[in-house]
Amino acid sequence: MTRMTIGRRALVGAAAGLLAAPRVLRAQGGGRCVVGTWGGDYQDLLKANIDDPLMKPQGIEVLYDVAVAPPRKTKLLAERMTRRGTYDVACLSDIDMFEMAQQNLFDEPTPDLVPNMRNVIPALAKRYALPHIYSGKVILYNPAKMAKPRSYNDLWDPKLRGRVGLADGLYMQFIETAALINGGSPSNFEPAKKKLLELKALGAKVYPSNEALAAALKGEEVWATIMWLARGFMWKQAGIPVEHAVPEEGATPIVFDKAVPRNAPNKANGWKWMQAMLEPSAQAGFAARMGYVPTVRNATLPEDLAKQISFTEAEQEKFVKIDYQYIADNNAAYLDWWTREFKG
Repeated sequence: MTRMTIGRRALVGAAAGLLAAPRVLRAQGGGRCVVGTWGGDYQDLLKANIDDPLMKPQGIEVLYDVAVAPPRKTKLLAERMTRRGTYDVACLSDIDMFEMAQQNLFDEPTPDLVPNMRNVIPALAKRYALPHIYSGKVILYNPAKMAKPRSYNDLWDPKLRGRVGLADGLYMQFIETAALINGGSPSNFEPAKKKLLELKALGAKVYPSNEALAAALKGEEVWATIMWLARGFMWKQAGIPVEHAVPEEGATPIVFDKAVPRNAPNKANGWKWMQAMLEPSAQAGFAARMGYVPTVRNATLPEDLAKQISFTEAEQEKFVKIDYQYIADNNAAYLDWWTREFKG
């Protein structure tokens, strides 16, 4: 459900239509920055680690346009020909950001605009966006119920019949996983279909949200899933009985990127927000609370925390290299297959 918050006040009529929000926001003064993002804990941490300590002292009020990714992507596309759009900063996963960047929607960040980008880990750098936080796809499992898995393929063991749970929103990650263990590659997911139907026959459960899956893991309704390591860290901190295993096939990284649209209404403040996002203090705050690894080299973490959320050099060398263009070209078709054949 889409909602808009401005500081502590809700914008009246935010749901009046796709382009109603920009009309209201244009009436605001120049000391504001509109961030299009997810809600919940993520938004709370943006406020606690970036907005309050780093933006407020500059006299900049941060506004949030809150929704899941698809409607925010639709808004970016709908507004691309307008002089002033909604967002000063757009927040998306790396796959979604790549798709939007192909439409030439974003300004290119430079060290003159964002000096802290000089500290970004080179492997995470992009021409059209800056990386905020990252993690990797791993296996989460209940150690009291099963042995530590070595491969993604271990989740297809008949001994786990009815005990594997999947979050619906990560459908493309599961398709990629099944492809990798059935002769496919990051540029060929077709072999996933047969493999996933085998998992369906073994009683794999699909949950509508990460939160619903977490409840199933906590209640021991399911014993294993495929998920971001950072999410596993949060769940473990909340008392859910999970450990993680990095599969021998290699973890697939997930990066949450930020970009400044070409038609941002307060573009200068958007770049200031991006600079604050890459401050070591802001990066460390997200790591401690959400378990995501910093994307800048000058952010240090306590040793114990780093062991729980980071990947070793050997594990980083085995990261699966994502073919963003392949996913962008085939996402709609695979979502249709997932909905009709796997969930149906």
